[in-house]
Amino acid sequence: MSTVSAGFRLVRAGWVLVREGVVAALPGEELSGLPKFGWRLARLFTRRRALAYERSDRLAKAVVRLGPSYVKLGQFLATRPDVVGNDMALDLAMLQDKMHTFPRAEAIAAIEASLGRKVADLYAQFGDPVAAASIAQVHAADTIHDGVATKMAVKVIRPGVRRRFFQDLESYFLAARLQEKYIPSSRRLRPVEVTETLAQTTKIEMDLRLEAAALSELGENTKDDPGFRVPSVDWERTGRDVLTMEWVDGVKMNDIAGLEAAGHDLKAIAANLIQSFLRHTLRDGFFHADMHPGNLFVEANGTIVAVDLGIAGRLGKKERRFLAEILYGFITRDYLRVAEVHFEAGYVPRQHNVAAFAQAIRAIGEPIHGQPAETISMAKLLTLLFEVTELFDMATRPELILLQKTMVVVEGVARTLDPAFNMWKTAEPVVGGWIAGNLGPRGMMIDARDGAKALLTLARQVPELAARTDRLSREIDLMAEHGLRFDETTARAIGKAEARYSRSGRLALWVIALTLVYIAWKII
Repeated sequence: MSTVSAGFRLVRAGWVLVREGVVAALPGEELSGLPKFGWRLARLFTRRRALAYERSDRLAKAVVRLGPSYVKLGQFLATRPDVVGNDMALDLAMLQDKMHTFPRAEAIAAIEASLGRKVADLYAQFGDPVAAASIAQVHAADTIHDGVATKMAVKVIRPGVRRRFFQDLESYFLAARLQEKYIPSSRRLRPVEVTETLAQTTKIEMDLRLEAAALSELGENTKDDPGFRVPSVDWERTGRDVLTMEWVDGVKMNDIAGLEAAGHDLKAIAANLIQSFLRHTLRDGFFHADMHPGNLFVEANGTIVAVDLGIAGRLGKKERRFLAEILYGFITRDYLRVAEVHFEAGYVPRQHNVAAFAQAIRAIGEPIHGQPAETISMAKLLTLLFEVTELFDMATRPELILLQKTMVVVEGVARTLDPAFNMWKTAEPVVGGWIAGNLGPRGMMIDARDGAKALLTLARQVPELAARTDRLSREIDLMAEHGLRFDETTARAIGKAEARYSRSGRLALWVIALTLVYIAWKII
C-alpha cells in the first residue's frame, strides 16, 4: 500500500512539474523516440502563463506548490550537477529556502517537548518568528546570564516536517528504482544511492543537536582565524527540535548597498571569504557547505559570521592533498602531475593511460593561461575537470561534488562583492602554504608518523587476524566440498522479497499509467 501511495504522490509531483512548465523548459529537442513524445505532450499541458517565465522561476513556483520536502530535494540536487546537469543545478541552487511561518504557540510546544521544560523557565522573553525555511524557523529570545539579558536566536523544527519528508522520500525511492530498472544509461549515476544520501543528509539536518555540534566544531577550528567566526551555542537550551545560539548583529552579505553604507571594504571581505573557505577545507577538512550570501553576515569590524550549518562537508587527508595538488598543478602548468594525482588517489582506473589523461587536462588548463587572472573561475575549472574525468571512468565522488558546488557559490559571492576579483592570487597564499607544510619535509615526517601508528595498530591485531583467517579457510574448504547452501528460512525469505518487489513495481506502474490516462481524459 505504501508503494501505491508513493506512486500517487509521484504522479502528482510530475503533474505539477508539467503544469508549471518545468518539463517543457528542458532541452527536449535533443531527445528522440518516446522521451521526445513525452516532452511534446508536456508542452501541451503546460499552463500558458507559465511559458512566459524563465526556467528558474518555473522551478521555484513548482517547488512552492509541492512543499518543503521538495525544496530540500532541489537544494540537494543542486550539489549533484553530475546527475541533473550544470544548467539545472544552477537553477536549483537559486531556490529560495523561504516558507510561511508557523504559529508561535506551535514553536513553544515543540521547544517544551524537546527540552522537557517550560519556555518561561528557559527564556526571559520569547518573540515571534523572524525567518522561516523549509525545515525550521527562527525566533528572537532573551536569556539571563549573571543578571544580564542576552539576545539569542532560537531555531525550531517545523511541526510535521519529518513525517511529510519521509512520506515524500518513498516517492523518491520509487522513482529512483524505476529509473534504474527502465533507463539503463542512468545506472552509472546510481540514483538509488543518491536518494539514500539525500535521506541521510536530511535526517542529520532535522536533528538540531547535530547542527549545534557542527557549529561547535567549526567554532573551535576557527577560534584563532582572522575575520571569520560562527555563532556560539547555548547547549542548555538545545535539543533535537530546538537550537539556541548567539544572536548575530550584522549586515547580510547579499545587501551590497548596506555593506557599502556601513563603510566596509568589499574587496577585503571577498578575499577574506575565499581564504577562510580554503583554510577550512584544506587545513581542517571540514567546511560550511551552504555558504550562500543569505547565510553570511558582516559585523561592524568586518568579521564574517556564517550561520545555518545544517549542511557541512568533510574531506579526508587524501582528498585534501588531491585538491591542493590539482590547484597548484594548474597554477604551475604541471599537467602531468595533476594527472598522476588522479591515479595515485585511485580516482581514475589503472587501465587508462596517464599521458593521455594529462593531455585531456592540458586542454582545460592551457586556455586559462591566456586570460586575465580576474576572469578565470576556479569553480568553472573544477567543473570542466570533473566533466573530463567522466571520459576516463572516474566514479562519482560525493564529497568532491559537494566541494565543487560550495566553491561555485563562494566564488560567486566574492565576485558579487568585487567584480574584478582575482581568485588565483587570493587563493595562492593558502594553497601554497598548505602544500609547503604538508607535502614538503614536514609533511613527509607527519606521513611517516601516521604510517608507524598504523603499523603498530596492525601488529596488535595480528592474533585476531590469524584466527579469522583460520576460520575463513575452514569455511572455504567446506564450501568447496559441499557447495554454497541456504537454509530453508533464508531461501523462503529471498523468494518472498523478490515476489513482493515484482508485484509492487508492477502495481506502481499501473497506478501511474491509470492516473495519467485519467488526467488526460479530464483535460481533453
